[in-house]
Amino acid sequence: MQIIENSKVKEKAYIEKLENGLTVIVIPKQGIQKKYAIFGTNFGSIDNKFIAPKEQEETSLPDGVAHFLEHKMFEQENGTNSLDVLSALGVEANAYTTNDHTAYLFEATDNFYEALDELMNYVQNPYFTDENVEKEKGIIGQEINMYDDDPSWRVYMNAMKLMYKNNPINIDIAGSIESISKINKEILYKAYNTFYNLSNMAFVLCGDFEPEKILQEIKNRITKKDKQEEIKRIYPQEPEEIVEKEKTEKLDVNNPLYAIGFKDKINNTKDIVKKHIAIEIILYMLLGKSSKSYKKLYEQGDIMSQPDLDYEFSKQYAHALITGIAKNPQNVVKVLKEAIKSYKENGLCQEDFIRVKKKIYGEYITEYNDVANIARMFLADYFKGILSFDYLEQYNQVTKEYAEQILNELFTENNMVVSIVENS
Repeated sequence: MQIIENSKVKEKAYIEKLENGLTVIVIPKQGIQKKYAIFGTNFGSIDNKFIAPKEQEETSLPDGVAHFLEHKMFEQENGTNSLDVLSALGVEANAYTTNDHTAYLFEATDNFYEALDELMNYVQNPYFTDENVEKEKGIIGQEINMYDDDPSWRVYMNAMKLMYKNNPINIDIAGSIESISKINKEILYKAYNTFYNLSNMAFVLCGDFEPEKILQEIKNRITKKDKQEEIKRIYPQEPEEIVEKEKTEKLDVNNPLYAIGFKDKINNTKDIVKKHIAIEIILYMLLGKSSKSYKKLYEQGDIMSQPDLDYEFSKQYAHALITGIAKNPQNVVKVLKEAIKSYKENGLCQEDFIRVKKKIYGEYITEYNDVANIARMFLADYFKGILSFDYLEQYNQVTKEYAEQILNELFTENNMVVSIVENS
């Protein structure tokens, strides 16, 4: 078992890759009552074309299969629903699908091992029938319609469509009513057997655990399966340039919503963590609560709260995103452009850079106070090829000069898109 220690947060990660290919990561938190378990597969909404191991032919899945599969995993052959079983045990259970992975999880203070039994049983034993698949189409169809009417989701998806021409990140994670109509039990079993092999999965646990003991408990609950060869994932070629600069859509909203995106080059190098930190610093310097731009927009009455500032990336896409609510989104765009231009011409203010950098470091540290944050972070980062401790280790490598280099490369007019949803 590999032990990686981070002295800054005084935490250890115990990592073991089992013979069947499953990676288990344990982050012990002594004296903490809550225990968190998350079982994930490296299969998300963008993984819809692939060549399965031992096959030569390409398989194409309808949009929304990863999400559909996540919904169906809880239904068991004996007629029970695993979410209900877990709730009856008094644990908080859930699941989610992202662009690049799917995860099943629970948080418990009591009945942890009974919940672990249920989690590992239902994730390893799917049960799909023609009837239960058809029934689910109606449920997911309602969810798709609900998201279609959600202004915050629409403004986000429009930004993805403005940035990405071919990458399936521009398609709703749940798919469309049309695409899910093509899903049947055979498609679900094909996706499950390909992507839910343990060699494509990871299990992360955080809480008051003895690493060797909990590892043995995981091994005891694993269904014996052969280790699988690599899945050949097929992704479309994505041009570096954006598709379109701007889109405004009209919906029933009190105040307009906006999403400002900056499309980045795919970066699978070891520098991705360092780059991510630099981009977070830049975003906060541009429109964080303590920035001049935020103060100006707030005093003008254009925005009432700090926008969400994110850098989203995987091995197949990357972009910076600023989202929020504004009386006049075009004024936010104007002030943002002025701030970018000023920083490019005059350089980042050293004092502000250090202050924001310290703030972000503080946020990294506080993430280690919560077992749920830790476990979800380690799982998501693992599928990106990162160890979460890397953010603390590489923090000091981010200099003002490096951040200025990233500012000049990423925050350009050519890379920039603006999505707005305003009142109809």
